Amino acid sequence: MSAPRSSSIAVPFAVGTLGIACFSAMDAVMKHLVMTIGAYNALIWRMGAVALLGGIAFAALRSAWPSRSVMRIHVIRGLVSTVMGFLFFWGLGRVPLAQGVALAFIAPLIALYLAAVLLHERIERRAILASLLGLAGVAVIFAGQARADLGPEALLGSLAILASACLYAYNIILMRQQALVAGPLEVAFFMSLFTTLGLLPAAPFFAVPPPVDAWPAIAAAALLSFGSLMLLAWAYARAEAQHLAPVEYTAFIWAVMLGWIFFGEVVQPLTLLGAAMIVGACLLAATRRRPDVGGEVESGVPGGA
Repeated sequence: MSAPRSSSIAVPFAVGTLGIACFSAMDAVMKHLVMTIGAYNALIWRMGAVALLGGIAFAALRSAWPSRSVMRIHVIRGLVSTVMGFLFFWGLGRVPLAQGVALAFIAPLIALYLAAVLLHERIERRAILASLLGLAGVAVIFAGQARADLGPEALLGSLAILASACLYAYNIILMRQQALVAGPLEVAFFMSLFTTLGLLPAAPFFAVPPPVDAWPAIAAAALLSFGSLMLLAWAYARAEAQHLAPVEYTAFIWAVMLGWIFFGEVVQPLTLLGAAMIVGACLLAATRRRPDVGGEVESGVPGGA
């Protein structure tokens, strides 16, 4: 499958940034749900709602069923997302929203080099500098957050988020692979479906019907998740993973605002400095021009994916 011809990554970068904004809003809603109904229930009910929404749209549009090779990518990403999502949201319930997002920022840096190994993308100096600048911004933020005494629960939450970030780095590569062989609706539907199926074995032990007042938040999280999945799938079909990875850093800006508005989390001066560095990294990546070589993008999936 070929990506549309484009001479600039500006539009995919903007769409990817919007997708991350939706994901960040979903993170805030999920933090609330984790604190009220627990990480497992928040995740399985949200993903189940996304799968239902995607299934209805997929059937209504009479979309073609994916081939075996494409379905394999959907299954792998769904299962990776099962573990990744649980670890992240479990940790997010125990640390400030901005700190949790900042810890997750190691993922794009890891993804930069995974893209070279798995997708055979050439790592350019500008992409490396952008990711290093973004990582330096994260280090500044984390230095400011580390001064607060958050207790042992926050430490466990931070470790869970770091583990989740390692899986998310691979998830970024899978996003790129999916986007090259499947449309945004197909990606959103099957990713949510297989993530839900991955969570089901634990349902007899942990699943509890959510209270009525939790359903509006679950519905909001589902809609935000579905929209962000489609936006990111569209963007990753039109730009290489190494150049879209820095859009992940914009999540911190949203986390600062949402954490302050909904959870009363105070932002430290070092946090603001780090955010400015992250914005600079994103602008550096966004100015890179793609060579016009007929719009063809290799869509083969490495055997080890």
